Amino acid sequence: MLNARNVCFAYHGTSQPVLNDVSVSIERGSIVGLLGPNGSGKTTLLKIAAGMMAPQRGTIEVGGTPIGALSRRDLARRLAVVPQETHTAFDFTVLDIVLMGRYPHLGAFELEGADDLSIAHDALAATGTLGLEGRRFATLSGGEKQRVVIASALAQASDLLLLDEPTASLDVGYQFDVTLLLQRLNRERGTTMVVSTHDLNLAASLCSRLVLLRAGRVLAQGPTRDVLTAVNIRSLYGIDADVRFHDDAKHLTVVPIGRAAH
Repeated sequence: MLNARNVCFAYHGTSQPVLNDVSVSIERGSIVGLLGPNGSGKTTLLKIAAGMMAPQRGTIEVGGTPIGALSRRDLARRLAVVPQETHTAFDFTVLDIVLMGRYPHLGAFELEGADDLSIAHDALAATGTLGLEGRRFATLSGGEKQRVVIASALAQASDLLLLDEPTASLDVGYQFDVTLLLQRLNRERGTTMVVSTHDLNLAASLCSRLVLLRAGRVLAQGPTRDVLTAVNIRSLYGIDADVRFHDDAKHLTVVPIGRAAH
């Protein structure tokens, strides 16, 4: 569904590449986690995958088509981005925010119609935010805002979601709610997701596959149970961790123990 091949990228004025020969394949219907310390290239890779920046070398394809061959409108129909934080310049309502997801499907100067409104309401219902549609976005809690932004992404009718730290700055309760929401959307709608996160336990509970990035290179990638190991965590973050399967949670759990000895 999404393929990055030998992607290289360096920001203007720097000689050190942020991404160095990165190749990643995202299969349809999967949830793939991007893990790595600050500066490892996770957000840069998401921005390049979303067409917000172009790689210096390498290619990105969505559904077999290079993203450079797609218009912004066509690309938005294929993938949607859920940023870490969303700030609005105007006092939009929740329904306004979600209807923005319909813009790639509208013609020039075309207004939203009954079908667009129905799709927006379906997206709100899917994220448990239908009762908030008349509220001002700025008045919502962090967890409510994140669910509304996910609803807007769903309203784009894209098969692929790129999420940049979707549970950052949320308390444990909202983190759990957002995790359950993403699992349900994947299970019921088959939505493919790429999730950048620092939360190892979120990745363990949510993601079927992981890509570990360190200093702009892929350290490891594959099924979560194979990649999320104490050895890889030590290599990635320089910490010792206890990694084991939790019988009640039904997934791996990670408990940091301390800084690894050099």
